[in-house]
Amino acid sequence: MADATAALSGPDKNAYNAVLDMLTEFGLQSLAPHILGYIKNGYDSSTISYELQQTKEWKTRFAANEIRAKQGLSVLSPQEYIQTERSYRQIMQNAGVPAGFYDQSSDFTDFLAKDISPQEINDRVKAATDFVNRADPQELAQMKKFYTTGDLIAFALDPNRAQPLVGKDFQAATIAGQAAKQGATIDQGMAEQLAGDGITRDQASQGFGMIAAEQPNANKLAAVYGQDGFTTNDLAKETFEANSDVAQRRRKLASQERANFQGSGGVGQTSIVSTQGGSL
Repeated sequence: MADATAALSGPDKNAYNAVLDMLTEFGLQSLAPHILGYIKNGYDSSTISYELQQTKEWKTRFAANEIRAKQGLSVLSPQEYIQTERSYRQIMQNAGVPAGFYDQSSDFTDFLAKDISPQEINDRVKAATDFVNRADPQELAQMKKFYTTGDLIAFALDPNRAQPLVGKDFQAATIAGQAAKQGATIDQGMAEQLAGDGITRDQASQGFGMIAAEQPNANKLAAVYGQDGFTTNDLAKETFEANSDVAQRRRKLASQERANFQGSGGVGQTSIVSTQGGSL
């Protein structure tokens, strides 16, 4: 290439070197032969810029711009594009993401195409980092039980998940962890439902404490009258969502117990009801 550029005059050679420096910064130094041809053909800087952007290499390097344009989003300048990539990469490095994971330009195409800001990526990574740093054994165990290994970071970075959903995944594990602390078990669907309802860690702790205290009585009463017992999910629906079906069923059992107890005058009977049905 040095021999090829030897024939260029001073201004043309300077122009060539300036464009080559820019392309090198973009990782597109492979386009050097194109630059040389454009200059030899007498193209001005605007034409050279246009022609470079029509090459396959350029379109691959800035692939998100074509998607953005189709979606009605503004096309980023190369400088804006690369600066945003650098911000993404710095966030990953600061979070201790292993080398080789979200550190290549191609890794960030979806982020850029969907106009996801570095701040949003930072929030997602922070959500994952905070969850891990909190290091609550039960909550972490539920996260690994509900979701696959690696989801702690993947959920935070997956561009197909909206931020509220990402937050719900972590909150679901938090809620299930609080249930586990009270000796209760809920499934993933219930945990995510409660997370979607905005149940906090403190509310989960209090609610499942009440459920743990009430569930043995509720199930003993159901067994006495030949009915199916109450699952933790059932009582969670009543406690956190005021589910009328569960509450009504418990009230009926309580009424049966009271009527049976009163009808016998209390002789030889042991009342199982310790609280009013449905008032967890």
